[in-house]
Amino acid sequence: MLYVVFIYKKFKMNLTLNFIRHTLRKHIISYYSYSTKLLPKNENIKKIRNIGISAHIDAGKTTTTERMLYYSGLIEHMGEVHDGNTVTDYMDQERERGITITSAAVTFFWKNHQFNLIDTPGHIDFTMEVEQTLNVLDGVIVILDGSAGVEAQTLTVWRQACRYNLPCIIYLNKMDRSDADIHMCCSSILKKLGVIPILLQLPVVENHKFVGIVDVVTSELIKYGQGKNKNMLKEPLTEKEFPKLFSEAKEARVKAIETLADFDDELANTVIASESFENISNDDIIISLVKVTNQKTAVPVLLGSSYKNIGVQSLMDAVISYLPWPLNSIRVFSHFDDHFCGRAFKVIHDKQRGPLVFLRIYNGVIKKGQKIYSIQRDVSEQVGRVYVAYADDFTEVELVENGNIAVVSGLKKIMSGDLVASSQTAFERAKKSLINELQKNKKIIPENTDSLFGISAKIPEPVFFCSIESPSMSTQSALDQALSELQREDPSLRVSYNDETGQTVLAGMGELHLEIIRDRILKEYKIDADLGPLQISYREASLNKVTDSLKVETKIGNTKHSLLISMSLLPDFNQDDRKELLQFDKTPDNASNLAGIYPKHLVAIKEGLKIGLMHGPKINSQVINTGVMLHWFEAGRGTSETIISAAANQLTQKLLKESGSYILEPVVNLEVVSPSEYISVILSDLSQRRAAIKNVDVRGDSKVVIAVVPLSELLGYSTDIRSISSGTATFSTEFKKYQRMSPLEEDNAIRSVRGF
Repeated sequence: MLYVVFIYKKFKMNLTLNFIRHTLRKHIISYYSYSTKLLPKNENIKKIRNIGISAHIDAGKTTTTERMLYYSGLIEHMGEVHDGNTVTDYMDQERERGITITSAAVTFFWKNHQFNLIDTPGHIDFTMEVEQTLNVLDGVIVILDGSAGVEAQTLTVWRQACRYNLPCIIYLNKMDRSDADIHMCCSSILKKLGVIPILLQLPVVENHKFVGIVDVVTSELIKYGQGKNKNMLKEPLTEKEFPKLFSEAKEARVKAIETLADFDDELANTVIASESFENISNDDIIISLVKVTNQKTAVPVLLGSSYKNIGVQSLMDAVISYLPWPLNSIRVFSHFDDHFCGRAFKVIHDKQRGPLVFLRIYNGVIKKGQKIYSIQRDVSEQVGRVYVAYADDFTEVELVENGNIAVVSGLKKIMSGDLVASSQTAFERAKKSLINELQKNKKIIPENTDSLFGISAKIPEPVFFCSIESPSMSTQSALDQALSELQREDPSLRVSYNDETGQTVLAGMGELHLEIIRDRILKEYKIDADLGPLQISYREASLNKVTDSLKVETKIGNTKHSLLISMSLLPDFNQDDRKELLQFDKTPDNASNLAGIYPKHLVAIKEGLKIGLMHGPKINSQVINTGVMLHWFEAGRGTSETIISAAANQLTQKLLKESGSYILEPVVNLEVVSPSEYISVILSDLSQRRAAIKNVDVRGDSKVVIAVVPLSELLGYSTDIRSISSGTATFSTEFKKYQRMSPLEEDNAIRSVRGF
């Protein structure tokens, strides 16, 4: 009661009962969840689930999240995406477009377990948000449209989850649709994702309406309350009362046990010993499901209709049962002992609080005023305040414990993806301890030992760019500040300055990505910036192998700078994670010369090469598929690294002009879903866009076209396909690769870039 009086005095507003409940609940949750005085540490962490929701666009991620918050009691009323009033879609741009643009974290409780849940975007333009988030999660719910199965972006998020070794649950949403098909979905999971689906639920349909589900493990019929009714009714399936459902459930249970037994020897031995599938207990099945889910040898499949409020509570139960708690995935960080360790995975800029950094805590605790050290930036910073996230709302707390997600203020240099610790000394000790353990267990130790503590988020290369200009000189500094903040929030946004044109250039993942950036600059920073026409981000590659040398002798002040450098350009160079851009000549004379290069000189040479390959001779685009071999290097005493870097850059540019180059264009995988009557028109249109049609599939009442198309041919395609199909067709794209252009198309590309 005293707390309510305090709120009233502070805000001087009329308090509704819902407001009081909501405010009290948030603060009580924060207190019980994060106070070390109330619950033992080891007991707390077993009841934490750090999970993400990923899917193709419009599969129902945000709607499912909203239902979870409602059934957990965190919100009193369910919002809808089409009404623009959901908790996790809080940006103006998200509510206007009905899509998720930025990931949102929210903490809630279900059955005495704490869920730290992150709703992620589904649009390919914002895949970096998904990439950043997956790096700090313990498990993922992958949502499929029950009428569409595995779609284009589903493949992307699945590969991302596999790269971070995350256990998954698949949830078949929209099962209320007439064309929903669980068997088609399971078939597409097996075929496209390459993983064995274990169907744990069956749909219950009455009078052509989806009304409930059958739990295959427990052989129970589950019906859900309609509308805002949170009640969930369970009753045992009997052969007498539900003969068809009983038979289907029995068959599905046997199939699930058979599949599990293929991967779990203990369950297989239990089946052999009992001589019957019917004698296998529910606990045996659940234990086996936990094992195969965490080993990622198979994936549990559940179903429901989030919009119709069916199946969400069962999905939350499955998260508790099958997805791991934090210690299962962060044992490597126990080498920090009592020291703090965490990872930054998101940065936002709040008008009142300044920059806020989201941290996943892997070890120890983070407190207000604590000093932390970024391994990647090699910088120490002091934490301001510590918060718990509730989408775009934050509750201040004294500390956040191991296994949780914290939001901290006061950090100016730490970026998304940074691994942070209490100090550099603590990190070095932890690394040494981990290496000793690996050596003791005869495990392979990577060359880059820092990677032992997790891979950094992979930043995709931008494929579109455009110029941006402030409306006046007086707003230029404000625009620069806005772009700096947006780039820190979104590493897939690249901001550069073109010396030739004097323009600031934005590079992003797609048309929608850059459109959202421009909209945010206008609405959040109040700057009516002008964006130039959208351009495709082409690449160049060298044609011929050439070798040349450069000798530099110059005097700056009283210091003489002299060097001799000899290099070759290597075309058709396929760079992978184990192959450096700079190669060394290993002939005896040259190898002995190169062995004497000072490390600081080598760093300067690499920096010069990197800058030199940023601008090709034809259209000033970045040069790829090209390596450089260093044959000889001599530098006089006192020669500065800046001179060495400039010489390497100059020689690289000279080699590129001598070699000649060709242009590569980005091509994408395109998936178009359309009613059958428009498919011939769509195929005809794609043939004029230089598309290579790979397949035409049937999906329910629709047809799906799979094609590979040059990105330049898809500018404005969203408008064109709406006209062609009367607004009924949808499409999605995913970057595939850069490929060489024909001479005619190359001339067109040069004209589009140069203007002549």
